[in-house]
Amino acid sequence: MYRELVTDVFFDLDHTLWDFEKNSALTFQKIFEEHNVRVELEDFLREYVPVNLAFWKLYRENKIQKEALRYLRLRKVFDSLKYPIDDLLITLLADAYIEHLSTYDHLLPYSREILNYLKPTYRMHIITNGFEEIQAKKLRNSNIHGYFEQVINSEMAGVKKPDPFIFQLALERTGVLPNRALMIGDNLEADIIGARAVGFHTIHLNVHKDPLHKHGEIIDDLREIKLYL
Repeated sequence: MYRELVTDVFFDLDHTLWDFEKNSALTFQKIFEEHNVRVELEDFLREYVPVNLAFWKLYRENKIQKEALRYLRLRKVFDSLKYPIDDLLITLLADAYIEHLSTYDHLLPYSREILNYLKPTYRMHIITNGFEEIQAKKLRNSNIHGYFEQVINSEMAGVKKPDPFIFQLALERTGVLPNRALMIGDNLEADIIGARAVGFHTIHLNVHKDPLHKHGEIIDDLREIKLYL
């Protein structure tokens, strides 16, 4: 569908290529053992996953700052589990989580396959709301940094997806017109609606099982990109 039109493919990173949930679980397992936190990992993650997504939505909307996000998501989960923990330990865990998260390198299924498929034909880039230093480490440690010509992050742009400026900055840095650009991401609001507002084509990797919508193409796994490119 887009083969004759698109020259540049822009990917989100977390939940789109980099397996955030798996790497996050491994990180919590490690830091809980190191800090003697005696909570069932499965119970913790059941609470943490939706809480983390909710706090990231607040962060995208500029209703919460980075430091508060890192602390409050943990405080809320431990409180909901009625696990006694003081603020000092939560702060230590929050710092340890950031330190170790990017050392894990698991990618979503078929990530490398689709990157290898696209590389001969398209220029590829990243647009991410993640923190600059962490996202750079994720790309390097998972050994996919070499696929991407430009990495545009929200700290660099001064705004977060879905703000149109970050997409406009991406177009400016890559020198591509929006009708020649395709955004692929997991977040309907940030990646898909945000990019379409600037004129990108989009493919929604629906890993969160969002309801069906009419904001562009929807796929369930990365292999389906081959139907469009």
